[in-house]
Amino acid sequence: MMKKQTIDRPLALICAALIFSGFLIFSSAALGILARDADEVVSVITGHIGLGFGLGAVALFLASRISYRAWRTYAPYLYGLALFATALVFVPGIGIEAGGAHRWVSIFGVSFQPSEALKIGTVLMLAWYFSRIKKEVGDWVRGFFGFLIIVGLPGILLLLQPDTGTYGVIVIAAIAMYVAAGAHWKSTAALIAVGCVLLAALAFFRPYVFDRVHTFLNPEHDPQGSGYQIKQSLIAIGSGGLWGRGFGQSVQKFELLPEPINDSIFAVAAEEFGLIGSLTLLGLFLALGIRGLVIAMRAPDLFGALLAVGIVAYIVGQSFFNIAAMLGVIPLTGIPLVFVSQGGTALLVALGSVGILLNVSRSARVT
Repeated sequence: MMKKQTIDRPLALICAALIFSGFLIFSSAALGILARDADEVVSVITGHIGLGFGLGAVALFLASRISYRAWRTYAPYLYGLALFATALVFVPGIGIEAGGAHRWVSIFGVSFQPSEALKIGTVLMLAWYFSRIKKEVGDWVRGFFGFLIIVGLPGILLLLQPDTGTYGVIVIAAIAMYVAAGAHWKSTAALIAVGCVLLAALAFFRPYVFDRVHTFLNPEHDPQGSGYQIKQSLIAIGSGGLWGRGFGQSVQKFELLPEPINDSIFAVAAEEFGLIGSLTLLGLFLALGIRGLVIAMRAPDLFGALLAVGIVAYIVGQSFFNIAAMLGVIPLTGIPLVFVSQGGTALLVALGSVGILLNVSRSARVT
């Protein structure tokens, strides 16, 4: 079979459409911050546009040109480096505490969120590990418990921060890779059981997790408190109607909608572009997932296939969870919408991850 020498064009077009859409939606949502705090919007735009789109574009280009096989050599080191960087959030003078959480690091005046790098770092590590033990993935010791160790180390750091949402995204991608690598159904069932126990424990020991679940089940019990965000989100989405108010015309983003450039940004998009625009955005993420899985099935080796599965699972899974939370389908998670929400570090890592996926498509078998 022939091998491709260029990136997959449908995949490239889907990614370009998502990145361009994200830029437009963020630009409009940022107007809401401008009306609330003109000084804050400067730092927000500088971080998102400069670090995210600027360095992110460079990362995408370089990653798309570097052979994905090169990452296999350095995967354990990159995973270890991501763990180390994430642990720095607890170091006084380096880590930044905000709202009772330790999620940011500031070095030489530059702040970033290292847990974002932990997403792709874990994906690389799992792809490396499973491709090395591919004949023993179904083994309980090397396969199942090896998986638990690789996924458990990020969990310790992230749950201590706490950053439950980010860890949930990592777990989703990890399970998708585990299944794709050939895990036995009994192992998958055991993982689901472990996950349910962990969620129950978090809800018991972490009051904010319990509050989110309670708000999801009964959103009207505290409409001016814990239920305020989902209430305003649904108002924004509903007021968009079929075609939306128009680009830049959202009302909710100025005073009423909490976090209009972060986890609530889908509500801004739905208000301005309506049902048609919302379905288009959903369709683009779905198309990315489908095309990415096609690339995974055509990858010439297991490492490339698992890389593609992990990257697609974390990007699409995180995005769908964000949108579902804004629609009230699942409890609020606090995780951002990939390519759209504020976050220079998140956008940088996402674009770099897309670059790796595009490079895998270069070597995909043509059928």
